[in-house]
Amino acid sequence: MIFYCALSIGRVFSATIKTCPNVHQVHNVVLTIEMSINMQNNEQTEYKIVRGLTRGLMLLNMLNKLDGGASVGLLAELSGLHRTTVRRLLETLQEEGYVRRSPSDDSFRLTIKVRQLSEGFRDEQWISALAAPLLGDLLREVVWPTDVSTLDVDAMVVRETTHRFSRLSFHRAMVGRRLPLLKTASGLTWLAFCPEQERKELIEMLAARPGDDYQLAREPLKLQAILARARKEGYGQNYRGWDQEEKIASIAVPLRSEQRVIGCLNLVYMASAMTIEQAAEKHLPALQRVAKQIEEGVESQAILVAGRRSGVHLR
Repeated sequence: MIFYCALSIGRVFSATIKTCPNVHQVHNVVLTIEMSINMQNNEQTEYKIVRGLTRGLMLLNMLNKLDGGASVGLLAELSGLHRTTVRRLLETLQEEGYVRRSPSDDSFRLTIKVRQLSEGFRDEQWISALAAPLLGDLLREVVWPTDVSTLDVDAMVVRETTHRFSRLSFHRAMVGRRLPLLKTASGLTWLAFCPEQERKELIEMLAARPGDDYQLAREPLKLQAILARARKEGYGQNYRGWDQEEKIASIAVPLRSEQRVIGCLNLVYMASAMTIEQAAEKHLPALQRVAKQIEEGVESQAILVAGRRSGVHLR
């Protein structure tokens, strides 16, 4: 929670510094958000947040936005913290190797060590972080719940969802749920749009497993027709095809990056409410639009990470 508090403050700072020329306005907004988050935390837990950690993360966010480094005075002015507090925090970060002080102008800059903070953040985590606010907007538009899922060996795993917020959903705990590849719109969409060699290996693995959930992998002509239709129409589908959820229907579109599938975005609804064709006509454009926004976010993040790895902004 502490980490997300600091990230939230950093996001507000990032957005506000572009629109508020008065640094005191920036400082007031940051402090207001920080106080609000602290109040919420105090209501939810008996433990107090570690303000030193929160403030240190805030300074890291600020240095990340202020290309070329910043002085103690500027950081103190923007954060609203006392200069002595800022210097003490920066010296701690310097001791840990995350910032360095320039001997020429006494300013502080990030070091390459900050990369370690994101090295373990995998594709599915980037997708989840980027998708969450977009799915919230999508819910207001389509009303039915939507999920973002990624492949995990032999199943799709739900990474982000609006099931818990949709009044039309009968499921609340969906994050982490495994969805069979051959029985769900998301799984069939992944198989339809992933590279040919990956698709071949997945189908061979599924065909070797016993049970009805994998029977379609042993019917190559039928499966090929289903996947070809998905590629032609631009989306995968499931209409009462999953035994565990036989009242449910869904459509799904792929999330792609650099010629590979990195996830799927689906829309889930009661099969009695409309046909697949009606669902696609009504909601497919919105799904495709949000999928493109997620893809653009992933691409931007990849460029940012690549830039950092090559030393950009890490002077």
